[in-house]
Amino acid sequence: MIPMVNLKAQYAEIKDEVEQGLAETIANCSFILGPNVHAFEQECADYLGVKHAIGVASGTDALHLALIAEGIGPGDEVITTAFTFIATAEAIRYVGAKPVFVDIDPKTFNISPEAIEQAITPNTKAVMPVHLFGQPADMARITAICAQHNLKLIEDCCQSFGASIGGRQTGAIGDAGGYSFFPSKNLGAYGDGGLVVTNSDAAAETIKMLRNHGSKVRYYHDIIGYNSRLDEMQAVILRAKLKRIDRYNGARRRAAHRYSELMADLPLTTPFEDGIGEHVYHQYTLLCDRRDEVMKALQENRIASAIYYPVPLHRQNVFKDECAGVSLPNTERVAATCLSLPICSELDDQTIEKIAGVIRGVLKG
Repeated sequence: MIPMVNLKAQYAEIKDEVEQGLAETIANCSFILGPNVHAFEQECADYLGVKHAIGVASGTDALHLALIAEGIGPGDEVITTAFTFIATAEAIRYVGAKPVFVDIDPKTFNISPEAIEQAITPNTKAVMPVHLFGQPADMARITAICAQHNLKLIEDCCQSFGASIGGRQTGAIGDAGGYSFFPSKNLGAYGDGGLVVTNSDAAAETIKMLRNHGSKVRYYHDIIGYNSRLDEMQAVILRAKLKRIDRYNGARRRAAHRYSELMADLPLTTPFEDGIGEHVYHQYTLLCDRRDEVMKALQENRIASAIYYPVPLHRQNVFKDECAGVSLPNTERVAATCLSLPICSELDDQTIEKIAGVIRGVLKG
């Protein structure tokens, strides 16, 4: 079976380093907000070019706590995309705000700056773009819109660790950024984990309290907080992978470009790179009108594939009543034809050629 992500092969390379680090952590009995968490936070801050990086329990929590720290709450509207994982909208709901879904660029699948401008109302307080599948959103235009309308800008970087725009990392451009370390991510843990980044001292202080039961000093609580701390053992694993993230992302880009070369003449649309930033291919997602046939052939050849995302958020049961009159044609068209193929830093040319060959057999057969 060819999986979507080959975590076993990746583990084989870092096994000794990870197991030594885990053994030392167990021997030292420092499990919560220990030395590896603090070291990882500093290493991330240095890599991402931000003042503060704060480890939390998940990418969802990262977005949630960032919204709270930036003052978003009940009655506020946050403009975002409907073509993303539900965590983006869940985090907005958690703080009592309303997610306002707008359409995407049909080529990049990222939120449309024009659609953002058209959706701004007196209740709009923030914009949350998603750097979907690892391709940076058009942050120059989005930043300008937010500045013009005095809106907070919170980046959903859960799929874009290591992606950059003009030498600046995603997450380092807005008021805050949230990352996920779900195992399949470009920088993935062996469980859940997340990170919030910001250049604001005040926001960082609030997030540190929020993740730790509203406390700066043990057993003294200034605000109602949460239990959302990055695990020390996950930090060991993430530190080992962070050293290699540029190589991992480079290998993903090479694999993606090879796919696109092999399928350039087929009746499908390969991923588009707009050149605004460097795509790190958390997913390799193409568009194909004969998606079901292709998926069936891949399955018959023991090759994994996935649809990210089959039902956009404005059509999900949890939002469909309030979004009854919302029409997002680009989002709906992409959701109906998108298909993601296996992609990871360990994917070799022979495997890529096999996958592309199966697809060619369907579309050219």
